[in-house]
Amino acid sequence: MDSVAKDQMQPVLPPGSSCPGPEWPEQERAEQLARGAALKWASGIFYRPEQLARLGQYRSREMQRTCSLEARIKSAVQSYLEGVQTGMWQLRRALEAVQGTREALSQAHGLLQDMAQASRTLEPLREQVSLHKQLQVVSQLLPRLQAVPAAVVHTQSLIDAQRLLEAYVSLRELEQLQEETRASLGGLEFPIFQGLGLLAEALGQAVEAAAGAAGQLARENPALLVAAVRVAEVEAGRVPGTGQAPRDWRQRFLRALQEGLQQTHFAPPLLPGPGALAGWLEALRVALPAELATAEALVAPCCPPHYNVVQLWAHTLHGGLRHCLQQLLAGPVLGAADAFALLHWALHVYLGQEMMGGLELGPEADVSRLEPLLTLEDIEQLEATFVAQVQANVIQWLQKALDGEVAEWHREQEPNTDLAGFYHSPMPAIVLQILDENIRVSSLVSESLQRRVHSMALSELGVFLRSFSDALIRFSRDHLRGEATAPQYVSYLLAALNHQSALSSSVSVLQPDGAAPGALAPVEAALDELQRRICRLVLEALLVELQPLFAALPSRQWLSSSELLDGVCERTAHFCRDFWRVRNPAVQLLAEVERAVVLQYLRALMQGRLVCRGAEQRAQAAERLQHDAAQLRELFLGLGLEESAHCAPVLLALRELLSLRDPALLGLEVAGLRQQFPDVSEDHVSALLDLRGDVSREQRQAALSSLQAGPPPSPPTGRRALFSLVPAPTPSASSCLPSGPCA
Repeated sequence: MDSVAKDQMQPVLPPGSSCPGPEWPEQERAEQLARGAALKWASGIFYRPEQLARLGQYRSREMQRTCSLEARIKSAVQSYLEGVQTGMWQLRRALEAVQGTREALSQAHGLLQDMAQASRTLEPLREQVSLHKQLQVVSQLLPRLQAVPAAVVHTQSLIDAQRLLEAYVSLRELEQLQEETRASLGGLEFPIFQGLGLLAEALGQAVEAAAGAAGQLARENPALLVAAVRVAEVEAGRVPGTGQAPRDWRQRFLRALQEGLQQTHFAPPLLPGPGALAGWLEALRVALPAELATAEALVAPCCPPHYNVVQLWAHTLHGGLRHCLQQLLAGPVLGAADAFALLHWALHVYLGQEMMGGLELGPEADVSRLEPLLTLEDIEQLEATFVAQVQANVIQWLQKALDGEVAEWHREQEPNTDLAGFYHSPMPAIVLQILDENIRVSSLVSESLQRRVHSMALSELGVFLRSFSDALIRFSRDHLRGEATAPQYVSYLLAALNHQSALSSSVSVLQPDGAAPGALAPVEAALDELQRRICRLVLEALLVELQPLFAALPSRQWLSSSELLDGVCERTAHFCRDFWRVRNPAVQLLAEVERAVVLQYLRALMQGRLVCRGAEQRAQAAERLQHDAAQLRELFLGLGLEESAHCAPVLLALRELLSLRDPALLGLEVAGLRQQFPDVSEDHVSALLDLRGDVSREQRQAALSSLQAGPPPSPPTGRRALFSLVPAPTPSASSCLPSGPCA
């Protein structure tokens, strides 16, 4: 056994080889490594001589280990060889089984080929059997098939006669016969049934037609409406068989209901044209609630509850109306009246007690869930359209009012007066009425529209006031240049003041409740500016008349006679004769006139046209100033101006400066003058000193120094500036102080 194992463990050498070395290099390398390891181990064990005594023990132990390893190796190799023999035996058995199976399959394939050939031989017989069965079925159904054409004609006549239930029963019988025939003949279609599709479609159209006229049928022929509903419901509840599936007649019925409503009320031919929107909306206000009442009272009882007829009616009408309004908004721009009518109708009438808000419909109507007729964008568009149209109209109306007023200014007659004698024109009332009516009308729609119109009205009123002011300026320029003479020029300026006063006193009517407190501030500022401009034009007209008289003042004639000032007073009194026809600003205008006269007087004094040649002329000048001040005081007191508003007392202060005998005391007088009139300048004082004619260089310098060194003037108490509005001639170089304006 050991020899057999050894033989089995020997490697098989190829023919012609005598040693394993060249064929097994790994074996040689492993042997070398083993020898090296053994030498290393032996050298470590037997390093000392005394350890050689145990050599026999080591040899015996290693021989035992080697024998054990060889035994295990032989056992493993023997087990491996036995497994290989078992596998080889199993492979031989499997090969034999595969060869047997191949032979059996080959025999079965041959048998199947023989059977297929036999089956093809029997095919004509099979066809004859099938044809026989079909002919047998046809022979059984022949009496019923022969009646099909007559049944089709009868069913069509039932449809034409609107006997929908009977027509549906007849149609179903024909369709069932068709299904039986098709099933019996293996899906074969008979030409005799080709007209059933058209017949079914005709019945479906009849159901749709009844649904489209549901409102009318509910009043005139409810039986037909009920029949159409039952046909649609029976068809929808039919259980699908092997043949045709149920038709969608219920959906067609409901869709026809909606389309019929929309065609009745919102078809394109019924849409309103320009300017007819209000009448169309009024017709809808009457028609839509009546339509919903008909649906609840007459149509709903003819339909199943799950149809929700009232809700369907309400939502269909609402959706059709929304779509119609969207078409209107997408078309040409609406006019102001149409935009207002649509906004008011959609926001108030439609949801109000007259329509949806007042209907006593059941909860199934669910009117509260209806979408708004107009979206926020639609409302914004309509409001913008309305405001733009109204603004264009307002601009035209205001321009017509202004043109009519301007046309009156060149008349030879005085302006019209009211019962109290004041100049009067309907223009302010027309302007305010135009704006106020539009603001009030817009409040009927919404607060947002009212705010828009209010803002537009104030803006256009401001534009109108500027246009009115510009027209007055052109009127004044043309008159003063002589390009277009106005016989009643001043009277119409005074009438314009009354117009401004009327607008100022009544502009508050344009302020609606809840508006911002300062909304009228720009208009009020424009009115104040208009009043100031008219007053300036009036004063300019007066100064044009007085300019030739003041050109001779002061002069020798002025010193010796009151003729110049008499002429000034006479012309001023004549100019102011119609001031009483001005309402509120009459006193203020009179004060402005008095101030303008005094300013002209001061301008004339400052021109340096007169220099007194002695004490006698200075006394005459002082007396003339006193006399002129008294004369102006009497003039304006007589015209109705209170003395506290007079500016003429400035002449008395100048009189003191001229009547002073000792020039050395001029400094005190100049300081007193500055206390009374803080806006007096060195140039004004120099011009007055030149008028005296007796002031030396040193005295002039001392007087002007007192003007600078004096105590600060007390704050004015309601006194307006005078000297700052009077241009003084530039003093000569000899009279300039280092601190003066010439420095």
